[in-house]
Amino acid sequence: MTLEKDINQHKFRNEYQKSAINIIYTYHWLTERINKVFDEAAITPQQFNILRILRGAGKPLSTLQIRQRMLDKMSDTSRIVDRLVKKGLLKKNICKSDRRLVDVIITGKGRKLLEKIDVYNGQMDNIMINLTEPEARTLNELLDKVRYPPLHESL
Repeated sequence: MTLEKDINQHKFRNEYQKSAINIIYTYHWLTERINKVFDEAAITPQQFNILRILRGAGKPLSTLQIRQRMLDKMSDTSRIVDRLVKKGLLKKNICKSDRRLVDVIITGKGRKLLEKIDVYNGQMDNIMINLTEPEARTLNELLDKVRYPPLHESL
């Protein structure tokens, strides 16, 4: 199947427009498949991202540090953290070095939830099964190039 058939649009202004629409369409296509795992775990992708960040850090982080590492830079990190605290997946502590700051840590319940989700890693990888590893590497390079154009060409 092709993008044209999937979205029932047979003409694009140019290849640049088609590429942009293809990225948007593919983002939604991927999100739909990946969200099935999160729906079963009763968390959002942003909540998963915060849990993953804290597990990987292996130490408490501030909400600012979490936000800097998030995939979705537009998220309201504090609000998402508060929801995870209510679910018992995270815990907040006063920072030992600066009492004005709050450290966020993942709880045992949060780690167990991530372990359940880890089982699905293979399924998530299989979404990209039609690409060879060199093709995936090339795709990553191309997408990086879209996000980080040379300075003289940036918007």
